[in-house]
Amino acid sequence: MAARTVNILLGIWLFISAFVWAHNPAQLDNTWICGVLCVVIALIATRVATARYLNVVLGAWVLVSTFILGHGNATLWNNVLVGIAIVLCAVTPSERLNMPARSTRPA
Repeated sequence: MAARTVNILLGIWLFISAFVWAHNPAQLDNTWICGVLCVVIALIATRVATARYLNVVLGAWVLVSTFILGHGNATLWNNVLVGIAIVLCAVTPSERLNMPARSTRPA
């Protein structure tokens, strides 16, 4: 759950960062839309574990689109770092998937 929470926070930051400094129009739209999608996907992934892989794709897009759509220095560093962080959090399995199975036998 911690990785999904971090992805939610990254998505919120990505949305906010679109409006904090100047972006070209394409990068502005891309950044805030990706921020919203990141939050929505991370919220879904708290219930459907495999949905997190959509954020892998989204994070990769944020990273690649920075170079495709043009950028300023602030946008470059922000979107590259946030894109990498989204991918890393998205590939992190949920904690409940790592927990050992409980025995149902009485002690």
